[in-house]
Amino acid sequence: MKTKAEPVQAVIFDMDGVLTDSEPLICESAMAMFRELGLTVQAEDFAPFVGTGENRYLGGVAEKYGQVIDVMAAKHRTYEIYLKLVPLRLKSFPGAVDLVKACRLAGLKTAVGSSADRVKVHANLVHIELPPDGWSAVVTAEDVTLRKPHPDLFLMAAERMRVDPGVCVVIEDAPSGIRAARAAGMRCVAVAQTFAAADLTEADRVFTLIAEVQCADLGEIQGVPICR
Repeated sequence: MKTKAEPVQAVIFDMDGVLTDSEPLICESAMAMFRELGLTVQAEDFAPFVGTGENRYLGGVAEKYGQVIDVMAAKHRTYEIYLKLVPLRLKSFPGAVDLVKACRLAGLKTAVGSSADRVKVHANLVHIELPPDGWSAVVTAEDVTLRKPHPDLFLMAAERMRVDPGVCVVIEDAPSGIRAARAAGMRCVAVAQTFAAADLTEADRVFTLIAEVQCADLGEIQGVPICR
């Protein structure tokens, strides 16, 4: 007989590609940084490294072209460019802020688990008016040694929220994040806002847009409704 999953107590949101439409902006910023180094790269070069953190995001593309870079310096310059774009062009995905607020109203703990650095996460969350101090936990690249697809970010979020991983649902947009959620022993909902739905089939459920996701959906992944 199949064991029934525990009721959901916490929702962990990825940031880039889930809450904020920031993937095009960080890609544009990274391409500009590489141009300053005299290297022309393509947007699609970054796709395999989405969700793995900026060190790998930049380092992986540099490796593809045989370019030796100072990753920390390259990341610093990329963020300089990116942070200038945030107030001008960064937007939350329609429905994302509403979903976070609905989860909180339902009595669920909410966290951010992002492979991005703290400076980027903070800037994004403040801009979309979901500041860090409003979350039960915010976990960024600096908080762990291993980033997605390793489970450390999500496990740290659960630890800080003082809940068991088994009562958490992760909302992700990237295969690396889904694998991280699985490795953490958490349920996962995917939104096909960065990758095609066909690339996200390891998730429990896949939605086209986060605007389609309702709070109740997060507690019915294994037939367990959220009851508050």
